[in-house]
Parts: sequence; structure tokens; C-alpha cells
Amino acid sequence: MRRFFKYQCLLIMLFSVFILAACQQTDGSVRAPTAAQMTDEKLDVAIFAGGCFWCTESDFDKVPGVVATISGYIGGTVVNPTYKQVVSGKTGHVEAVQIYFDTTQTSFAELLAAYWLTIDPLAHNRQFCDIGPQYRAVVFYRDAEQKKLAEASKKVLASSGKFTQPVTTEILAATEFYPAEEYHQNYYLKNPLQYASYRNNCGRDERLMELWGRKH
Repeated sequence: MRRFFKYQCLLIMLFSVFILAACQQTDGSVRAPTAAQMTDEKLDVAIFAGGCFWCTESDFDKVPGVVATISGYIGGTVVNPTYKQVVSGKTGHVEAVQIYFDTTQTSFAELLAAYWLTIDPLAHNRQFCDIGPQYRAVVFYRDAEQKKLAEASKKVLASSGKFTQPVTTEILAATEFYPAEEYHQNYYLKNPLQYASYRNNCGRDERLMELWGRKH
């Protein structure tokens, strides 16, 4: 009974973020941070890797309090890597999204709750149809507080009783983040038909339904 109650509380916490998100409309504009936004004291930054960065960017642009997102590469050894280099799996980089959020509207903890619902936390060195360490799920923490929150969030999920398999999502210190090429930024807005086809054929939302009982 205690495990079931704990699991219910976890789902309520995770779903609450997306109940709010459902009320928010995307205006179709390109969501890159302005210079003023990047220096705004109310803003903080989170970096999440969840497979294809087109999808992660699209998912987080719907979350209340997120003001800008940038697709890019992090965690590797090559300076200013290209997409072709990263997808080869030889640079050590991961496709990720740098998220600017307004701390008066949301928090890193709430973004973590949103993040779990967008990924397969059981997959190792892959996400959905994208295979290789460059597509693995990672929370990159930028300071001690983010590390503490990320580790606590993962522990709650792992001990919730929802999954019999281990949660393999990594929690790593953030390194240099390199923005991806311009054509990758806001890909879902610039190329909606191609994006929809990719996401559907990749089986991302089907797997999310299996894991969480909902599509994104």
C-alpha cells in the first residue's frame, strides 16, 4: 500500500507540469534567447539530453516558464563539433537542449518532473529509434543544487515501484555546450511535416504512452 501511494504521488507530481502545459499555446515564433534574456537575473539554465534534440526542444517549448531553447552538443572532446561528427558517435558528445527558464514561473525541480515524461528512462545508449551513446538520456547539472535535485528526482522515480527495470538516465556535470547548426534550431516549427513524420515513425509517442500512460 505504501509503494502504491508513493507511485500515485509521483505521477501526480509529474503530470501536474503537463496539465499546465496543455493550457499554453505555441505562437510559432523562433525561440532563441535574446542578449537581454541571457543576462536577466530571473533566468536560469537547464540542460537535458533526451534523444533527438528536435523532439526535446519541441517538448520543452510547451512547458510554462520556459522562455528559450537551444539545440546543441555537450559532453564530448571535440571543439565546435558538427552534426556529422556527433552522429558518428566518435566525439563523445550527446544531442541536448539548453533551456532558459524564468525562475519566477517555474523551477529546475519542475523541469525535471517534465523531463522524465519526455524520455524512456529505461533505455541504455539510445532513445526510441535513435541508437548510440550520442542519443542517450542525460541530465547535465550546472551547480551543486541542480545535482542534488537531479539525483533526488531520479531516486524517487527509481524507488517508486513503477518500473521493474533500472533507471539508466545519467546525471553528469555540464561541460561546454555547443549550439547545433541553425537548421536544427526550432526544426519542428520550420519543418512541421518532416518533423511530424520523423516523430511518428520513430515511435516516440507510442513508447511514451507505454511508459507513462500518455503521449506528449
